[in-house]
Amino acid sequence: MDQTQNDGRALRRLLDELGRLPGIGPKSAQRIAYHLLEADAEEARRLAEAILDVKRQVHFCPICFNYATRETCDVCDDATRDRATICVVSEPRDVSAIERTGTYHGLYHVLGGVISPMDKVGPEQLHVKELLSRLASGEVSEVILATNPDVEGETTATYLSRIIKPLGVRVSRLASGLPVGGDLEYADEITLGRAIEARRAV
Repeated sequence: MDQTQNDGRALRRLLDELGRLPGIGPKSAQRIAYHLLEADAEEARRLAEAILDVKRQVHFCPICFNYATRETCDVCDDATRDRATICVVSEPRDVSAIERTGTYHGLYHVLGGVISPMDKVGPEQLHVKELLSRLASGEVSEVILATNPDVEGETTATYLSRIIKPLGVRVSRLASGLPVGGDLEYADEITLGRAIEARRAV
């Protein structure tokens, strides 16, 4: 018997829920749903339990607001990290992206978003106050602003720079410019301009 015809409402609900996931369109939702229908019950159960477990066990680190499974996140818990440097990012996924480079060994602070007047998100809705509390200890000598190089990210970086500099903490911004393997001919003016500004001695 065709499993897809057992309960049309159940399938419709699954498609609707999958379609709410970021990056999942109707066709992708349909492919995933049909895969789950064709899978055995044990595979479906493992997926459902993995989703429930991550919701039960993962929370925000009370120090940096990255994801954590213990009291604090793995980075804050690591005594070998450079505690004089804090890299400020918008979302926890940005921490993962920077960690994959293997080149940064300091701490992080996750804002939980960016300043966006259009979305009615101001500094009060972000973890700015907590960042300033961390800087008050005097242990931090540099803050690296690693928000995205778009309008909201630049606005957030400018705001943070303005309130952090008076504290005597060095503020730096991630360089942005041409990707490796990119052609000057196809670079837009903003990207090319930033590449020139972020030039380095060779």
